Amino acid sequence: MLSLKDIKKDYVVGDSTVSALKGVSIDFRENEFVSILGPSGCGKTTLLNIIGGLDRYTSGDLNINGKSTKDFKDCDWDSYRNHSIGFVFQSYNLIPHQTVLSNVELALTLSGVSKSERRERAVKALEQVGLGDQLHKKPNQMSGGQMQRVAIARALVNEPDILLADEPTGALDTETSVQIMELLKSISKDKLIIMVTHNPELAMKYSSRIIKLLDGKVIDDSAPLDKNVVEPIKKPEKEPTKADKKAAKKERKKLKTSMSFLTALSLSRNNLMTKKARTLLTSFAGSIGIIGIALILSISNGVQLYIDQVQSDTLSSYPLQITKTTASIGEIMNTMAKNHEDSANHDKDKVYSQNAMGEMINTLMEETKVNNLEKFKKYLDDNSDLKDLTSDVQYTYATTLNVFTESDSGVMQVNPSTLLEDMGYMSSTQMEAMSMSGSMGGMGTDVWSEMIDNEELIDKQYDVIAGRLPEKYNEVVLVVDKNNEINDYVLYSLGLLDPSSLNGIVRRAMAGEDISVDSEQHVYTYDELLDLKFKAVPTPDFYKKKDGVWEDMTGDESYMKKAVANGTEISVVGILRPDEDASSASISGAIGYRHDLMTYLIDEVDNSEIVKEQIANPDIDVFTGLKFKTDENVADTDSSSETVSDSTADTESKADKTADSSDTDKKAGLVAGDSSMEIPEGMTEEQYKALMEQSGASDTGELADMGMNAMGSMDMSAIQGGDMSSLTETQKKYIASLSDEQMELMKQMLKEQSDTNADQLANSGKYSTSNYDNNMKTLGYSVVEDPDSINIYPVDFASKEKIIDIIDDYNDSVGEEDKIEYTDYVGLMMSSITSIINAISYVLIAFVAISLVVSSIMIGIITYISVLERTKEIGILRSIGASKRDISRVFNAETVIVGFVAGALGIIISYLLTIPINMIIAHLTDVPIRASIPVSAAVILIAISVCLTLIAGLFPSRVAAKKDPVIALRTE
Repeated sequence: MLSLKDIKKDYVVGDSTVSALKGVSIDFRENEFVSILGPSGCGKTTLLNIIGGLDRYTSGDLNINGKSTKDFKDCDWDSYRNHSIGFVFQSYNLIPHQTVLSNVELALTLSGVSKSERRERAVKALEQVGLGDQLHKKPNQMSGGQMQRVAIARALVNEPDILLADEPTGALDTETSVQIMELLKSISKDKLIIMVTHNPELAMKYSSRIIKLLDGKVIDDSAPLDKNVVEPIKKPEKEPTKADKKAAKKERKKLKTSMSFLTALSLSRNNLMTKKARTLLTSFAGSIGIIGIALILSISNGVQLYIDQVQSDTLSSYPLQITKTTASIGEIMNTMAKNHEDSANHDKDKVYSQNAMGEMINTLMEETKVNNLEKFKKYLDDNSDLKDLTSDVQYTYATTLNVFTESDSGVMQVNPSTLLEDMGYMSSTQMEAMSMSGSMGGMGTDVWSEMIDNEELIDKQYDVIAGRLPEKYNEVVLVVDKNNEINDYVLYSLGLLDPSSLNGIVRRAMAGEDISVDSEQHVYTYDELLDLKFKAVPTPDFYKKKDGVWEDMTGDESYMKKAVANGTEISVVGILRPDEDASSASISGAIGYRHDLMTYLIDEVDNSEIVKEQIANPDIDVFTGLKFKTDENVADTDSSSETVSDSTADTESKADKTADSSDTDKKAGLVAGDSSMEIPEGMTEEQYKALMEQSGASDTGELADMGMNAMGSMDMSAIQGGDMSSLTETQKKYIASLSDEQMELMKQMLKEQSDTNADQLANSGKYSTSNYDNNMKTLGYSVVEDPDSINIYPVDFASKEKIIDIIDDYNDSVGEEDKIEYTDYVGLMMSSITSIINAISYVLIAFVAISLVVSSIMIGIITYISVLERTKEIGILRSIGASKRDISRVFNAETVIVGFVAGALGIIISYLLTIPINMIIAHLTDVPIRASIPVSAAVILIAISVCLTLIAGLFPSRVAAKKDPVIALRTE
């Protein structure tokens, strides 16, 4: 079974070599109780350690079941100790922080035995040594004899073939020693027990074989194995086949010891729990770096959240704007600078003029271009990535939002606001420029603005203090400031205060007149403001057709009252107040309306009669009846002016006009009931008689006079449109006296006259000073697919860069004529903020690096101290079969626990510290920064803490793994 062949063991001490064993050869039986006696230093313990695989022999051979151990590797020796050897030491060598049951289970854990079987076998072994009722005690709660029994149970639990006892009774009293020896003797019936002792009496009484050593040699063996029997010569073994090698390899793998990481964690946790105060202090020390990093990250996160909010709010007010007609300001500045540098090529003996104005105009003309927004809009609508990068993409149109309010005194225009113009503060041209600046994020004159189509962003920027957000096209919200106040400019513009009291006030003040302005603070309830109603009127409704042309009726008060009354009612359904933490607001005016109000007005404009007529007659000005000037008709006019007109043609033309006039007069006479008139062309005599009978020809003199007088001042276009409100009582009486045939005749006459007037205007040789595009713009005509401008609202600056990349990709994919020029109002701001963010990041990285280095060094030192403290435990684990890797795993597990506790403690302390930090920030600044540790950052910091302590503990754990188990077992 076990055979030692000429075993020698030498130790090198300095320059000398000490021989502990000098050619020891012993054969052991499978079950016997062998005692090895000898004085101290004779090599007894060295021999026991070599047999147990804790120490290596210098020469010779140790055969186990006929197999040589010369080629054994570390893993083979580990497996041998775990499965074939059980150690019982003089000092018990129990792990103090483990319970009795855990100490016994430990060897089974290395063998890979399941938890249930492990517990069952450990309990059975403890019952075998009489400790079945002491399972959960710690070693320090037991007597010396009990602890030695636990050591014997641990040695037996894995059912080893050999039990090695090194002075098992050396630390016990006589009575206890006898009990232990009796126990060992009973065990020797089934196993080989090899005991090293200094007590010859106990050896003589309980041993079946006594071997005496002196100076590293066997000097006596009381019962050598088969001493006088010559062993038969064994036949040479067959060369193992591949199958044999595979089976042997599989068996070795099965017997290979391995400690699970959970077992390592359990060992380390129990060890750390015995030193709670030191563990907490160590963890706290390790957490200082984590606390520093966590606090930096919490403040950084608060700042970043604030920056993100500022970015979102700022970019909701300053979008990427792409207009139909645009110029690249950067290109203009670069070109002008280059031209200026190039022009300075003269001597400096005189003063020279600089063509700055000419260069500016030329450069502006060269750099100004028309963007094809229809094509670009389609590209944006088809781009799936744009949605995640933007808060909204807003399309604006040339259609004017005309809003009025009604009162007893008449109607007042609310939008576009004319308040400043009425005050004499600026001209209409200046007001138009101000309105344009308002659309670009500046301060405009209009108090109505389109809301961004992003309810989530609006919820972040505003609090709904009354009512709700608009849900329909004809619903709007009123926006107050953070103090629930409304600027009096808004109150005057909306008609809540009388704007007429400000008319000409600026001019009067500049003239030195005494003026007074209402300075009283007015108070409005939420209900009063939610009751506000307005009327939206499409621009085409301002025009009325007269004599074949469309006339602007905005100066006609009665007409405007009716037009406003027929307009679309707009209701205020909510009141918004900017959120305290919002740095900017997306609604630039005091009234916010939905985008679909604009699309509704576009449809109304597109379907109006005047717009349809202008589209049907693109070469005629509907406002004047004159033709638009083109290159072709201008050439025709110039040609005709150089020739003399043909007199005959002119005479015929006059005759035709006379005839037309005569025929019209006849019809007018018929309408008036004048029987003396000749029958008009195209009317039979029967029709004429019937018409005269219906009109009461027998008494028509007075009626005819009244009819001719009435028609002379009558608004004929009102008759055509069926509008009788503008007629006088005499005219109404006259119209009521007409028969249906006469009314139809009158309308026919008016149409012919209108057509004649329009034809005469169109062929008068004069031309309109306007053009088709200007007329359509005046009418507010727009096509939804072809916006006047596009406002892209990026989510943040990073998204803005990606959007610019999308625009660049579009420009790369189209021809030169379709390339897009855009205005970036926050480009310079972005670069500066990015620089600040980067600088903050670099500072944080530096702090983190310092903290991590300090923490790593400290954890490494603490782990090394732990290795020194647990050296004996290392020897115990190695003696029961733990490999070097298992030892490393134990200390790695300890560093993981310390790292986790340090990380968790650091996060908890950091979270508590953010409370006073936020109070201090709120007290010192008005900036709404809230320091907070993101959950993801907390998890990552704990993981970093674990990883760092693990890395820091790698070196100490390697040191622990390389410790000599024999030396480790001697450590106290």
